[in-house]
Amino acid sequence: MDDSPTRLLELAISRHGEGKLAEAETLYLRLLDTQGDHVEGLHFLGILRHQMSRSEEGIALMVQALTLDANSAGRFNDLGNVLHQCGDAANAAEAFQNATLLDPRDATLWNNLGSALQQLGKHNEAEQAFRQAIALNPDLAEALNNLAGLLAARGDEEAAAEQYCRAYILPPLEGKPPRMLAIAYYRLERYAEAADCYRAWLKEEPGNAQAAHMLAACSGEAVPARADDAFVVATFDDMAAEFEYKLVHRLGYRGPELVAELLAFAAPAPASLDILDCGCGTGLCAPVLHPYARHLAGVDLSTRMLAKAAARQIYDMLTEDELTAYLHRHPQQFDLLVAADTLIYFGDLAPVFIAMRQGLRPGGKLIFTVETATGSGYDLHPSGRYRHDPEYLLSTLAQAGFTPMTVREAVLRREFGQPTLGLAVLAA
Repeated sequence: MDDSPTRLLELAISRHGEGKLAEAETLYLRLLDTQGDHVEGLHFLGILRHQMSRSEEGIALMVQALTLDANSAGRFNDLGNVLHQCGDAANAAEAFQNATLLDPRDATLWNNLGSALQQLGKHNEAEQAFRQAIALNPDLAEALNNLAGLLAARGDEEAAAEQYCRAYILPPLEGKPPRMLAIAYYRLERYAEAADCYRAWLKEEPGNAQAAHMLAACSGEAVPARADDAFVVATFDDMAAEFEYKLVHRLGYRGPELVAELLAFAAPAPASLDILDCGCGTGLCAPVLHPYARHLAGVDLSTRMLAKAAARQIYDMLTEDELTAYLHRHPQQFDLLVAADTLIYFGDLAPVFIAMRQGLRPGGKLIFTVETATGSGYDLHPSGRYRHDPEYLLSTLAQAGFTPMTVREAVLRREFGQPTLGLAVLAA
């Protein structure tokens, strides 16, 4: 057998890689008997001893190797990994720092440094290290996920979501549902790729209303005049459990606040109105409407959202129905209609405004919010919500017999850290 140091190291590393630790240890020791200061032999024997639960010995061997030759980013990185696994984040961070000094272009080294710094509670320095890793390798999923976790722990959920999505769309894509990939691409404003994912979802589930609607939203193709009932039901039944937390706490939804401002402007007498909360959802507007209501009704398509609304014990009546159909069946029954964040699921507003006019008694009023778009008419945004041009909105409102009393520009919510602009309208 060739007992040269080179051959012994090759054999030892081979057995080590095969998981034959005892054989590898024997070969490393034979190498070191021949050449006691063999740097690679000391280093890899140190790793092996750690794997054999003899970490203290292993670390000592790895440090000895670095004392002999400190010009290896890889050996510092291996030492850092062993120290980190042993819970010694401080010395691990020092080892990773030395590795980055020797090879500052290696993204993995920066990611490892960030992990150790985060464990030490040095969150700002950890963030810088993770961002450096991502700058060097934008497709390093571990760094993206680590940065996302750090941002989420700090409460920056929007920024965290972006990093999680960047990691999620990386190969391999097998096993990742098209729906989830589409959401990730949408979050990254890569709408064409989101549309491709919705096409794949439709191929898997022909006729799926959510896939069809979101494909239209992201592609601009075959845009419907309004959201299909099946889309609305599926979407809001799915999100009912976390709807209020997401809308109010994460997105800063201002619908009830804007409704309250318009009610104050209209100044109705307390407990004087028969009110319909159009698309009432979980009942976020109910506390605002209740003081003015002689009778407060709510209508919505989502069974699960209505269950949340019923739990408030504020509404006098809740009905599961499509809004325009409900209004046509209840002519001149209400003094006030309120549609906060409801008309964003209607593109063509003419039918719903006509139905609203029919549902109101003479002198009745309408309060609603819409998201605004530039250009004529309306468009279906990749979010899946419709946006309306103000001129089109006011013209359609007038054609249905309404006169605006006040039209206010407003921020309706914040999405991806940016304001969603819209209008809050009181009409009679």
